Amino acid sequence: MEALMQQLHTFLGSFFEHVCNVLMSPLVPGNRIYVLYLASSALIAFGIYIVRRRKALDVFGAKNFLGFLFPKKVWKHPSAWLDVRYFFFHMFIGHFLILAVWAGAATLGLKLASGAFSGHEVTIAQPLEGVQGAAVTVAFMLVLFLVSDFIAFYIHYLQHKVPLLWQFHKVHHSAEVMHPISNFREHPVDNLVYKAFIGFGSGVVAGLAFRVLGYHPSLPVLLGVPVLMFMFNFFGYNLRHSHIWLRWPGVWSKIFPSPAHHHVHHSCHPDHLDKNFAFIFPAWDVLFGTYVMPEDDRDVKFGVTDKDNGHELDSCMKLYFVPFRDAWRLFRPARHPTRQPSQPQTISSEPAE
Repeated sequence: MEALMQQLHTFLGSFFEHVCNVLMSPLVPGNRIYVLYLASSALIAFGIYIVRRRKALDVFGAKNFLGFLFPKKVWKHPSAWLDVRYFFFHMFIGHFLILAVWAGAATLGLKLASGAFSGHEVTIAQPLEGVQGAAVTVAFMLVLFLVSDFIAFYIHYLQHKVPLLWQFHKVHHSAEVMHPISNFREHPVDNLVYKAFIGFGSGVVAGLAFRVLGYHPSLPVLLGVPVLMFMFNFFGYNLRHSHIWLRWPGVWSKIFPSPAHHHVHHSCHPDHLDKNFAFIFPAWDVLFGTYVMPEDDRDVKFGVTDKDNGHELDSCMKLYFVPFRDAWRLFRPARHPTRQPSQPQTISSEPAE
């Protein structure tokens, strides 16, 4: 009995610690909704607001801007509040498992690439210093970033093209309006697939670097976050899942990520389906023929098509379990309709017209 109570005490302590961590998410730089990222996105949104109001010869004001930033058409929609509920539900249920899979996949990739399983011994070396050390650090950061982003692009492509994977990925696309919390409308299976491949790829890059250099290069960080990822999050990341359209002019939209690029990806308009898979660099979409960027958002409509049962995904439990049902249906033999006995043909006595 005492051992059982001790286990219960440990579980409750871990649970409440996790609750506190979730509630503190806006204060953690490694989180997507870190307050600084949200503030920078709001500042960019304010710039967009000013430009649009000037074109419309409208008046400025804090109240008007808040209405622009938090429009009623978004926050009166059931989908918006489902995202908020699902954020807490998903963070409590799937967080630990997803982190464990990522860590395991990264470790496996690291050991494979470094030769740990083959008995290959790496000569341990001291980290390079000065200009050489800085050059190695920058090169490692860029290679890791590019490899991870390409893996993210390709896995995202498969999540749309492989029917089994799509059943779980469609949870993310079922949001009919978007705000920063919509980013967390993700199915655990979707997360596990994504994290496993990203973790493995990152581990391989780190293992190869260790095998060549004899030490693990460090990544430059800002507030504990790899500096390139910090910059990506800081420069408008939270507008990707929002109602605010922002695209870069001309060729720049094919080089640098923009909120509009991801808005098109979430659109269920026929011209936008299965487009813009890139997480960071749109160049992957340009190279593989999946890039689309309209001049404006008049045809952008968030959500999934009718055939994907989006109308059913209206609760936290359904977001979790409907994909399993739909995935099972892919493997269940199709039921053929009962053949009706053929009717005897008759000759009409009516005159032909």
